[in-house]
Amino acid sequence: MGPSKDTARQSAPGGNGSSRRSSVRVSLAAISLAIACFLGPTGAAHAQGAVRSVHGDWQIRCDTPPGAQGEQCALIQSVVAEDRSNAGLTVIVLKTADQKSKLMRVVAPLGVLLPSGLGLKLDNVDVGRAGFVRCLPNGCVAEVVMDDKLLGQLRTAKTATFIIFETPEEGIGFPLSLNGLGEGYDKLP
Repeated sequence: MGPSKDTARQSAPGGNGSSRRSSVRVSLAAISLAIACFLGPTGAAHAQGAVRSVHGDWQIRCDTPPGAQGEQCALIQSVVAEDRSNAGLTVIVLKTADQKSKLMRVVAPLGVLLPSGLGLKLDNVDVGRAGFVRCLPNGCVAEVVMDDKLLGQLRTAKTATFIIFETPEEGIGFPLSLNGLGEGYDKLP
């Protein structure tokens, strides 16, 4: 993710400048969407996958996509804004089948402003932005190949705030607990 100057909420000149903190809760519907998405385009119509284990606020879910030789597992957490039931976010961390890459996929709600990308702050420190790679019927996906530096930052931070934009002037922050991410990542097959 590259550098970013945006905060969880920006106001246009003349705006009220107040910051919005969305209350969040776990959403089973968002987790179902995540399972459909974490396997990629071939997994979109496949079953939800089974919870293999729970690590803090994260779940490891596994499923075998159609035509695949083996099971694919991912570390998943979903949150939705309590004051905006249509605004949810799912974060999926997985290792590629060849074990050569670590990916983070974030499924944002439809209606997100695609050119603005997805922002990330770790413990209120700006990490950068990622572009959206595709939109599916239930959300738009941003994908990042995680290097060791980003994985290390995710392991040591307490919270991540993912920022989506519905307009160029307004970002909505989704706080996400990183409790259990390191342990869960280490248990991914």
